[in-house]
Amino acid sequence: MKYNVYLSDKIEVEFQPTDRSRVELAARLLRHVGVDAEVKSMLMEGWPRYEVGLVESALRVIFGSTSPDSIAREVQRLGEMGLVEGRRFTVKMPGEGSDGYVSILRRGLERAAWLSVYGSGEQQKLAAEFVEYILQRAWEAGENVYEKAREVIEEGRARGSLTLKGFEREVEVNGREHVVKVISGGAELEESQSGKKLLKTKITAEVDGVRSEYEITFGRYGRNAARGFAVARADAPGGREADAERFSAVVKALTGRGPKVYRMKNGEMMIVCGRAHLEGFKRYAELADAVEKWLEETSRR
Repeated sequence: MKYNVYLSDKIEVEFQPTDRSRVELAARLLRHVGVDAEVKSMLMEGWPRYEVGLVESALRVIFGSTSPDSIAREVQRLGEMGLVEGRRFTVKMPGEGSDGYVSILRRGLERAAWLSVYGSGEQQKLAAEFVEYILQRAWEAGENVYEKAREVIEEGRARGSLTLKGFEREVEVNGREHVVKVISGGAELEESQSGKKLLKTKITAEVDGVRSEYEITFGRYGRNAARGFAVARADAPGGREADAERFSAVVKALTGRGPKVYRMKNGEMMIVCGRAHLEGFKRYAELADAVEKWLEETSRR
């Protein structure tokens, strides 16, 4: 990066591009080499003052006001952006002696980030402004807050950006290299006999030339934790152990994380996935909508 250096009663270094992300990177580089650096900016015109921070390591994005009109205007703007009240943000109108608020849920910020890239027209423009504004407020709140906000936004932008068909990658499982080639895939919601909402993902892939279908069924367990289960096939080439290893290779190739594999007392081998795997699956166009819908419909607000 090219900095301008000025000499008066002190030495000043300036970097003034139009891209805020490059300004932030330039400031971090200077701080890494011991130079005091800060990013100076004003609140983006037209946006109320959202507070961005961390609560028990979770990102908190909230606008508070005693004015019902201010809350109503923000609700309308978020709706025009494409966010749905109750699913992606929550609202409390002001009462006597109490403030009202609009609180953006994590999936709301992820959705805004996705719309900032894949939306169209005024919706895309509004979402892009909102995302840039939240990043600005997060930067002003501190490096930890900014990094968390950036993580959530990047996850939102990545949603549906890849396709399963034609995906190919080499991964290591149990010290062995495997070549994973995905042929097709999809996901759908269904109900168990007890009425429990489930998410079933199905991926057809070749691992080291062996073609098979890999199905994972996700449900909510314990304190509403998302868990996905599959059982290795005994009739697969090489038996259960080989099938479990190929299954692990597919999951790791697609999500960046291998699943947990357990050998049961009856000899079966259970493959278990978690929320992090679902977040990885959301990057693929064939899975993203079903995964997000299931997470929203089964979440506890």
